[in-house]
Amino acid sequence: MAKPGGSDCNLDCVYCFYLEKAALYRDDSRHRMNDAVLEAYVRQYIAATPVENEVVFTWQGGEPTLLGLGFFERAVILQQRYGEGRRISNSFQTNGLLIDDAWCAFFRQHDFLIGLSLDGPAEIHDAYRVTRGGQPSHALVMRALALLQAHGVRYNVLACVNHRSSQAPLDVYRFLRDSGVQYVQFIPVVERLPDARDREVGLTLRSPSGKVLAAALPAGKGSATAADGSATAGEGSVTDWSVRPEHYGAFLSRIFDEWIRRDVGKLHVMNFEWALANYMGRPGASCHHQPTCGKAVVIEHNGDVYACDHYVYPEFRLGNITTSNLTSMVDLPSQTRFGMDKLDTLPQQCRRCNMVGGCWGGCPKHRFVMSADNEPGLNYLCKGYHQFFTHSVPYLKALSQIVASGRPASDILHTTLVFSEGHQA
Repeated sequence: MAKPGGSDCNLDCVYCFYLEKAALYRDDSRHRMNDAVLEAYVRQYIAATPVENEVVFTWQGGEPTLLGLGFFERAVILQQRYGEGRRISNSFQTNGLLIDDAWCAFFRQHDFLIGLSLDGPAEIHDAYRVTRGGQPSHALVMRALALLQAHGVRYNVLACVNHRSSQAPLDVYRFLRDSGVQYVQFIPVVERLPDARDREVGLTLRSPSGKVLAAALPAGKGSATAADGSATAGEGSVTDWSVRPEHYGAFLSRIFDEWIRRDVGKLHVMNFEWALANYMGRPGASCHHQPTCGKAVVIEHNGDVYACDHYVYPEFRLGNITTSNLTSMVDLPSQTRFGMDKLDTLPQQCRRCNMVGGCWGGCPKHRFVMSADNEPGLNYLCKGYHQFFTHSVPYLKALSQIVASGRPASDILHTTLVFSEGHQA
């Protein structure tokens, strides 16, 4: 995953975890990947990918459109030069504010897959996703969505589930469906209040527009919350905009009920497809719900490589692509250990859980709660994950049987299944 513009962004989202990373690069007034770093990245990444595999470039931020269209035109030229006929694809995550006809024509020409950040209807989206000047962004994102659709660009929607949106699952889902969205991923927002490590490296300062981040929220804001949703205190607590575990489980379950009654095969919810893949014992696309991790490293604008974009801290820096080889950095013993720790440190509570094959402990970033055995490393969202996987298993079983028989998953719409709430599919 490449962050060619680092943490620079034209939005000032309240819940963004990456804006603070500017503190790591205080000497750079503008975070922009130069041509030498870009070329080293493209060349090494293609070389590091097995010949039989598709080479998938992922561009994120911050906001990557801030680099301008010319940067990505150069990237495509470099991919063609070093790819030598290999299968190469690009995914591109954007807030949509700068998307216009020129960007869409480029995306369509080179078959970019666009991840558009959209949290739902305006009253939900604009609660946290505002411009640097504090203005709402929903109308601009909807304009981008319409342009992507008009140009026939492949896209999916990345919807963050925060404390506000988790209260209105069907409002969010139906809005996206009515807007013509066919692919969506629901991403839980879980941000801890700063701990000693954050304060030591000075990452919790202010956002680019000067808004105080979690380190210095005014009185009454940023109240801490335990895994069960109750108020608590001390380090390891979460911000008040973080989704509560039981709310996230209910959010996914309510949407799942509507989806499986009427939208299977028409609207693809990545969270449900990952759950089905795990149920069927097939590789899933999300590292969150795999036994191990460690291969999804991130490259910053200056070539620094980190273990993961959720672990951009000095102690997780693997090296720099201009002085070290990408393959050798990924194969470092420390990085191998980082990936294996996800499984090796799984608490006994998880190992005993009948849903571990669906969850696998979730993202290590969220594993900061004590288990029932007083063992560290339980996922903050554990209750929510367990709720959703327990709720969905009967239907995942039916779906897996349909898919295994070679029939389309949409055939489940013609199968009678009784829901816990008394509804039927």
